[in-house]
Amino acid sequence: MATVVIGGQASGVGKTSVICGLMAAMPERRWTAIKITQCSHQGGGGKRCDCGLDGRGFAIGEEVGDALPPKRSLSGAPVDPCHSDTARYLTAGAARSLWVRTLPGHLADAMPHIEREIKRGGNVVIESNSVMEFLSPDIYALIVSRGLADFKATACRYVDRADAILTLDATEDDESPWPEAVQRRMGEAPRFSVDTVRYVSPGFFAFVGRRLDAMI
Repeated sequence: MATVVIGGQASGVGKTSVICGLMAAMPERRWTAIKITQCSHQGGGGKRCDCGLDGRGFAIGEEVGDALPPKRSLSGAPVDPCHSDTARYLTAGAARSLWVRTLPGHLADAMPHIEREIKRGGNVVIESNSVMEFLSPDIYALIVSRGLADFKATACRYVDRADAILTLDATEDDESPWPEAVQRRMGEAPRFSVDTVRYVSPGFFAFVGRRLDAMI
């Protein structure tokens, strides 16, 4: 079984939507979808952290119903009642949907739990750049857009390992906004466009399907 990681240039680039499109295109793969969020701050003064960590280094919750917030914690920490991406995973056809939240520097603490979920079997798709520090997935794809000024350090750090680049822009000229490492990898790795209305990429989905079939 395969592990696919979908990373992105920045928040809001469409990682969740592309993952949902991938799972909907091949539901027979029985995906476990995992979203990893690195929280930027921790609650203090008795106040609850925005990500529901409540002083813990990490938390893992499992979604248990379409269009509902996560209901079951796998790590003992509260779940966030406002989170919806994991519900979108289930609606798109995921067999299981997990949300991993960590404080900066604590993803390593969560990795044994993540690796245990990966080993449970089935195909796994992970929404994250940072997980590349700890995993060597079968496929790593990076989503980029000229419409976003931000470019995460983690996206630049692992771009040389990208098996595919997904672009949200129809035109392919004027690549000057990209960091040098990104421009280089865009010339080396397969590049696929994403329909930004439905956030589907038939070319990329076919690429993933071929890679998974080759592993059988």
